[in-house]
Amino acid sequence: QVQLVESGGGLVQAGGSLRLSCAASGGTFSSYAMGWFRQAPGKEREFVGVVSARGRSAFYPESLKGRFTISRDNAKNTVYLQMNSLKPEDTAVYYCAASGSMSYSWRTYDYWGQGIQVTVSS
Repeated sequence: QVQLVESGGGLVQAGGSLRLSCAASGGTFSSYAMGWFRQAPGKEREFVGVVSARGRSAFYPESLKGRFTISRDNAKNTVYLQMNSLKPEDTAVYYCAASGSMSYSWRTYDYWGQGIQVTVSS
């Protein structure tokens, strides 16, 4: 069983940056691909990106490429989501999740954090 806790969310102005962290405990962190998802009110959960178990590769949806970057530190059991040039439409609850494979589908993720709010003001 893996427990995931996100931190680093909050309110930021449009054009600003924010880095989310997700700390893992209770499992072998380095054996999981780690994904980030987000969900805005009234919208479906959206894939933000995923990093491989060893951190050697990552992929993102085309809409977020160049602005969002995922990295991980397996020694610290932590994955990060760096968000730059933020826009009001990035406002959502952000979730980190662990999966046995790199996937864009939330259905393949076994463990989830509780989520953290990110609000981007215009």
